[in-house]
Amino acid sequence: MTSDVDRWDAATADLQPPLAVVDLDAFDANAADLVRRAGGTPIRVASKSVRCRSLVERVLGMEGFHGVMAYAVGEAAWLVAEGLDDVFVAYPSVDRPAIAAVAADERLAAQVTLTVDSAEHVDLLASVDRPHGLRVAVDVDSSLRLGRVHLGVRRSPVRTPEDAVAVARAAQAAGLRVVGTMFYDAQIAGLPDSSPAVRVVKRRSAASLLERRAAVVAALREVADLEFVNAGGTGSLHVTGRDPVVTELAAGSGLYGPTLFDGYDDFSPRPAAAYALSVVRRPGPGFATAFGGGYVASGPASRSRLPRPYGRSSVGLVRREGVGEVQTPLQGNGTHDLRVGDRVWFRHAKAGEMCERFERLHLVRGRELADTVPTYRGEGRSFG
Repeated sequence: MTSDVDRWDAATADLQPPLAVVDLDAFDANAADLVRRAGGTPIRVASKSVRCRSLVERVLGMEGFHGVMAYAVGEAAWLVAEGLDDVFVAYPSVDRPAIAAVAADERLAAQVTLTVDSAEHVDLLASVDRPHGLRVAVDVDSSLRLGRVHLGVRRSPVRTPEDAVAVARAAQAAGLRVVGTMFYDAQIAGLPDSSPAVRVVKRRSAASLLERRAAVVAALREVADLEFVNAGGTGSLHVTGRDPVVTELAAGSGLYGPTLFDGYDDFSPRPAAAYALSVVRRPGPGFATAFGGGYVASGPASRSRLPRPYGRSSVGLVRREGVGEVQTPLQGNGTHDLRVGDRVWFRHAKAGEMCERFERLHLVRGRELADTVPTYRGEGRSFG
């Protein structure tokens, strides 16, 4: 069977690394698997995990997906201006000029939803001139708490039905329209099944959220006409999608299948995104050095955030050096047949962050180069 890297090498033979590819067969298969695991609940595409407008549009053309989960107000305004609808900025913003631009444009104000989780956010939005109003959603903390132990990410201070209603009422009093709420279960969606303890945490968290989400949503529906209840992520679609109060899920990373998703029990996305570097040195027996490659993923500083060589057996990173700003040394028996000018393929630890390093993605189908499309960076867009 032809390997992934053999096909990618063939498709990009005339191109000079560093270069990045997205395998369309794997990408489409991953999208179909996300829809299968969602069990009929629509999926909002998380743009931060794609960072390529062409591929966001590709996914939105597939059955089972609707709307975009953006990460910046300026990004949302740009996507809507480019023809996309229903963009939810799932992170609070203090970008007053961008917020004002949304409120000043009738189409943007109708298609963009912002996030609030406190009176401070409400006050900031209220301070902006809003000729066309603003739509907002309340972000609710979805972490698991066992006594004083906090398991999950540090996001919203809103946790109880009373907390959520207080923020919603404050927003309404300020003239904002409350149209949604969201619950991101990071300790389920973003945590590989690395041990029995992790599996227990996931089960307990899912059970706790099922009860608490229902209470929060019921309380919010008493005071606001909610259009959506967003929840979940790539790693929790099959769990969160069963909750009857959830009207939509969110996912994006599973489309590319980065290495952080290699350790899940319930699904295995195909590697769809990768990048190639050129070998530029042979510093000694058992070593080869590639040009570039220091593309470390966000999150806790650990080896799990480093890219990994892909498609070559017995080729690994040098532990004391990792991936470098300008060069990445490799070691192992598999380096013996590497020569200056040869390619080494890598998979990134996370999904969309890879696109911050490349201006274009080469779309591969089989052994053919199907298209080349710009990333956000390639379109001259950077949103933090």
